[in-house]
Amino acid sequence: MHVTLRTYVRQSPAQVMAGFTRALFLSLAPPFPKLNLLRFDGCRRDDVVEIELQAGPVRQRWTSLITDDGVLPDGTHYFVDEGQTLPKPLRFWRHRHLIEPAPGGTGSVIVDALEYRTAFRWLDALLYPAMWAQFAYRKPIYRRTFR
Repeated sequence: MHVTLRTYVRQSPAQVMAGFTRALFLSLAPPFPKLNLLRFDGCRRDDVVEIELQAGPVRQRWTSLITDDGVLPDGTHYFVDEGQTLPKPLRFWRHRHLIEPAPGGTGSVIVDALEYRTAFRWLDALLYPAMWAQFAYRKPIYRRTFR
């Protein structure tokens, strides 16, 4: 299943990319489930991010590896995180973070492009609204951070 959200911000792609820090990662976490950050190496190839999600007494680990990063010829900065250890019911996770130059050089567009899978297509579809909401939550935080 694919989810894509786009957010316009006023800073350049290079400035936005530099702002993808541990502090930003923590500020982007929605209130539920509770997120405990165990490791944050950064957003470059071979960096690792490890979190523990807590929903009541249930705790699950999530480890992602940054598998790619760079700058495209059009000035788009990007990095890709892929799930290595995923919370149930997820079986696959790829999150492409693109920071595209906005038309006219007036800022950037942050693109969160997700791909996820569980064992069942019906469950993928059932999870779609929650996945969309988790990333829509980020939009005002991105705007406030990168104004």
